[in-house]
Amino acid sequence: MRMSTGHCRIIAVITAFFLMATASGQATELLPPYKDELFSQQDVLQTSNDGAFDVIGYDEMRDINGRDQIPQKRARQKYVSLGIKRQQSDETLQLGAQRLDVTRVGQSVGAAFTVIFIHGRDGDRRLGANDYSFGGNFNRLKNLVAGNGGVYYSPSVRSFDSDGVTAIEGLIRYASEQSPGKPIILACASMGNQICWGVSREPDSVKRLAGMVIMSGVADPDFAKSAFYKARLPLWFAHGSKDPVYAATDQQAFFKKLLKAGYPTHFTLYETGNHGTPIRMIDWRRTLNWILAAG
Repeated sequence: MRMSTGHCRIIAVITAFFLMATASGQATELLPPYKDELFSQQDVLQTSNDGAFDVIGYDEMRDINGRDQIPQKRARQKYVSLGIKRQQSDETLQLGAQRLDVTRVGQSVGAAFTVIFIHGRDGDRRLGANDYSFGGNFNRLKNLVAGNGGVYYSPSVRSFDSDGVTAIEGLIRYASEQSPGKPIILACASMGNQICWGVSREPDSVKRLAGMVIMSGVADPDFAKSAFYKARLPLWFAHGSKDPVYAATDQQAFFKKLLKAGYPTHFTLYETGNHGTPIRMIDWRRTLNWILAAG
């Protein structure tokens, strides 16, 4: 697959950013602003632990009704830029003995970095590729990734057991082979967290990862035994304080143990937010930049 001159320039710029960040030891923002005035200017209620923990205000009337043309179904047009769909395709990948349905956005070969989103129960690849749901936040994610020379995968996970973990390990290996040595970020939501925790135990997958994002999920009591923990890769949590499915307090306690151990981690709590709030509200540019700079 031949890359355009524009894509080559983007990859060269991002590679230069990585080199500068490594040489200076400072956190460099690798992904430039993209609709920050709509997605990044959030109501910060509290920060603590030297910025590792923050509380973001969430208001349904503002963050759903004020943002959506049809509440919870269709974001207002200004939140969505559909030109990125020219780089989007539905594919079925043969990964060892398994076949995996994915939606890919961006170039599959020679990508500057990879982001993989894992949905929760009753979801499929369409959830992470929907431009208009969750206030347009997935559309922003696609533009941030593919628009900066990266590749984004939204796979359909058939089960959240060892078979599902094996399938995503195959996708991680595939992405690494297509773009050798480039960062891979795994983001998991709700029950999809079982996939993230399963992958974290596998050294071959962990060595290909740059970090993980855990949204609205459960804690892993054995995480400290995992290859991911031993590699000390960055871990970003996002949770709604009123989540009725997985209690935020459990995940916060888990985060505090990691923080006490000096582990590179961040927790964003959405005050009054429910189970789906982090998917709508997470600031993808801030999150990805933090992982890419810390990894």
